[in-house]
Amino acid sequence: MNKFSPLTESMYYILVSLIKPLHGYGIIKNVEEMSSGRVKLAAGTLYGALTNLEKNKLIIPTGIDPENKRRKMYQITDLGVKVLHDEIQRLEEMVRNGRGVLND
Repeated sequence: MNKFSPLTESMYYILVSLIKPLHGYGIIKNVEEMSSGRVKLAAGTLYGALTNLEKNKLIIPTGIDPENKRRKMYQITDLGVKVLHDEIQRLEEMVRNGRGVLND
């Protein structure tokens, strides 16, 4: 268990989105697509989460989008990848335990 666990659903999807560098609008669209439209990040939620993730060294800014100079790019750090792996293991355990109980 780490100090970042459990991740909020928004933070989980943001970290997954940042395996490759991406800007805020791209993150919003990626999260919506990955969740089949179930999770819709508002700009305020996204930028608050990005600030928090950056402060905790889970993501880093990687520069400016070459196609739009107003967009800042972000990418997950090695620590962020570790936190994401830990969260996936936690979620898998929860699913296994839930299925085990329901299948009894």
